[in-house]
Amino acid sequence: MTSSAELPITRTVIESLAGPGAELRDDQATAVDHLIAPVPEGQAGARVLVVQRTGWGKSAVYWVTTALRRSEGAGPTLVVSPLLSLMRDQVTAARRAGLNAATINSSNIGDWEAIEADLAEDNLDLVLVSPERLANPTFGARVLDALAGEIGLLVIDEAHAISDWGHDFRPDYRRVADLLQHLNPATPVLATTATANQRVTDDVAAQLGSDTLVLRGPLARASLQLSVINRLDPLRRYGWVVDHLPKLAGSGIVYTLTVADAERLTEAIRTVHGDAVPVAAYHGQLGSDERERLEDDLLANRLKALVATSALGMGYDKPDLGFVVHVGSPASPVSYYQQVGRAGRGIDHAAVVLLPSPSDDGIWDYFATASIPDPDQMSRLLTALREADGPLSVPALEAETGLRRTKVELMVKQLAVDGAVDRTRDGWLATGKDWAYDHEHYESVVATRKREADIMRDYTRGRRCLMQLLQESLDDPTAAPCGRCSVCLDVLPDPLGEEPSIETVRTIATGLRARSQLLEPRKMWPGGSFGARGRIPAGLMADEGRVLVHADAPEWAETLAASSRGDEAATGELADAAVGVLARWKSDWAERPEVVVPLRTTTALDGVATAVGERLAGVGRLDRAEIEVSGPAPADDLTGPDEAAHWRSAITVPEPDAVRGRVVLLVVDRSASGWPVTVATAALRDAGASRVLPLLIHRSVG
Repeated sequence: MTSSAELPITRTVIESLAGPGAELRDDQATAVDHLIAPVPEGQAGARVLVVQRTGWGKSAVYWVTTALRRSEGAGPTLVVSPLLSLMRDQVTAARRAGLNAATINSSNIGDWEAIEADLAEDNLDLVLVSPERLANPTFGARVLDALAGEIGLLVIDEAHAISDWGHDFRPDYRRVADLLQHLNPATPVLATTATANQRVTDDVAAQLGSDTLVLRGPLARASLQLSVINRLDPLRRYGWVVDHLPKLAGSGIVYTLTVADAERLTEAIRTVHGDAVPVAAYHGQLGSDERERLEDDLLANRLKALVATSALGMGYDKPDLGFVVHVGSPASPVSYYQQVGRAGRGIDHAAVVLLPSPSDDGIWDYFATASIPDPDQMSRLLTALREADGPLSVPALEAETGLRRTKVELMVKQLAVDGAVDRTRDGWLATGKDWAYDHEHYESVVATRKREADIMRDYTRGRRCLMQLLQESLDDPTAAPCGRCSVCLDVLPDPLGEEPSIETVRTIATGLRARSQLLEPRKMWPGGSFGARGRIPAGLMADEGRVLVHADAPEWAETLAASSRGDEAATGELADAAVGVLARWKSDWAERPEVVVPLRTTTALDGVATAVGERLAGVGRLDRAEIEVSGPAPADDLTGPDEAAHWRSAITVPEPDAVRGRVVLLVVDRSASGWPVTVATAALRDAGASRVLPLLIHRSVG
């Protein structure tokens, strides 16, 4: 058989993508040859898994394969792809390669009908869909069932997401396995990823089939210069970014671990540099149109940087991206490798800087278990589905179980992977299949994630060559010292080692302390042990409130710690800031507060709610009233219904006349869940308060 690399179609496609004279690499040609090989009668089509570094050219394999198979009369290629940015880039690249491509995702609903018509008439060479589309029963019935026997090539991009051993497991991706069962057995399948260690590689290959060809290459990136700066506290990390951003070559990405940090750091940069250093926050809570606009702005260098969570990762392709900075370390070296791989793909040098902090550990612990199912919660959800008269939507399940909506969405997807529930057009149904918590498996997953966190600790401490350590974490047999990272050089490259200026740090702290966040009132009772479920009546609900300190805000870290030790000056700083919050908030009030009610929820900030309430009462000439709280504070690990039930039994309004017919300013010291705010508000409204305006001093991370 003639090698695909020698065929005119191959040369046309490759040169259109990579320029005159470009050729397939050896492993690219091997993958294509395997995928286009004739399939003997009764045998399955080829299964190929490509594990190669970012920028290697994995997509070229399916462009060439698609062109060759379409020339032989095969059906269109179906690409399962996780990101809108990747889909848009791939459609553009396909058109350069002479292929007619389209994408079906949540951002182009208006185009679906025309795209599906083109598919039915065989006018498309390639269509990209998200894993969420695959999990949608309407899409499956209408499109996939019609295509299942006609697909010329199935591509699973970012295939590590299939494996729950991977750093980015997505339950919807597991529906790809269902699709494999409905394919014409002769259809070839290609899976690609840049971030799979041996365990993930073996798992994905096993899911594809026993005869899967695995093509794995070296993962070192010569263009990346890795550095770690581990001596900065959280606020000075912000200062380092603000001072160094103008000095970094080109444009790039500044990664943070949380949405709150992305927004705070963006505000800090703007506070110091204004429009001179254009930046924007990027995270999964933004709409798809806004994310697309920001991606394009960075591609066109209209922004110096996107300050982003991991929502900007897989698939984003900017060949001249000059730097990647992490403010906070990801818990997984595999995830870190994937994110830094955005840089230096088409240039000779890119700076990669990690600014870790001991506070990262708490976030690592949260993410290590966030996707692990809770057996009791799963049982509660399955019971609600089994006892229902018909399908239940996610909002209905939220009301029935008292679980947060985002938690319910994850749980039903996990149950669907195991076959215990099924999604219909009208909602979710129990299938009748038993579900059991696989304790041994999930314990092993958590243990693996903890080992990966230990590797990142070694990375941040510079135990050995940084690139070598990342390669070893991905089981790359070619791992060796790179000779250019901050560990190999034993020095930070200029100007990365320069300390942030004291003036910058002070300016950032002042600017960030002037901010507050909205506190959206809860709208649903938790159900479960709380008893009540469904919507909270309008007559018991709070108005929109404000949060003074969100999560681990670096501008407040020292003040909160000092206040928890009983430092009156630190508590005075919080009270002064609360006065500023009210001054900015008052333009949004429907009615001005008339009475202040402090609520103490924790001994960690003993007396803080009372002290802040007294200051606000004095400044605002407000009356004061009390809420009584009986018993000790609740345990940190209570479920939502149990915590809400605790507060309902603990909270009383001893003097209803003090609040009846009046607007209450409720000052709460600390909460992660918001249940003490919600329950106290209901008690005050039930006692006759006309409105409740909540001010939460510290919204902690649960």
